[in-house]
Amino acid sequence: MIGNRVSPDRVIRTVLPAELADVVALHGRARATYYPGGVPQDGTDWHAAWRSAITRPDGRVLCVVEAGRMTGLASFRTAEGARADEVTLFQFHVDPGHWRRGVGTALHAACLEEWRADARRTAVLDVHVDNLRAQAFYRRQGWVPEPAGPGEHHLRMRLALPGA
Repeated sequence: MIGNRVSPDRVIRTVLPAELADVVALHGRARATYYPGGVPQDGTDWHAAWRSAITRPDGRVLCVVEAGRMTGLASFRTAEGARADEVTLFQFHVDPGHWRRGVGTALHAACLEEWRADARRTAVLDVHVDNLRAQAFYRRQGWVPEPAGPGEHHLRMRLALPGA
């Protein structure tokens, strides 16, 4: 998928290790939008977490680049203990300044393309319960929520991959 040109000024490709700072910054801007009281400081070292995701041989991190600037990213792989035909979308973010411009839709389509090529039959993700914008986006893409228990901070969603 490296260098997949979606439009004359939009490219979707694999993130490079040298882009770690851009990835962490975009993730921070996107994440800040769904925590009404501010992003919780839970001790996560996001540089280390993203470095691991970018360099894992069993996972992928894709990004959308427009006019030389990263505007979206997605990280996915087979989760520990999951079936080989199930992929987990661990992170999916669009820079808030680029919402409603087709970045997320194009990135999601690129993920689907990768998953189908890898013979995945289902995809799962967890979305923060306060992130209603993301939940609506995923529903429009065909994701179905699973029942959540009381007090849970994340909602599990599942997508059957047609044509897989």
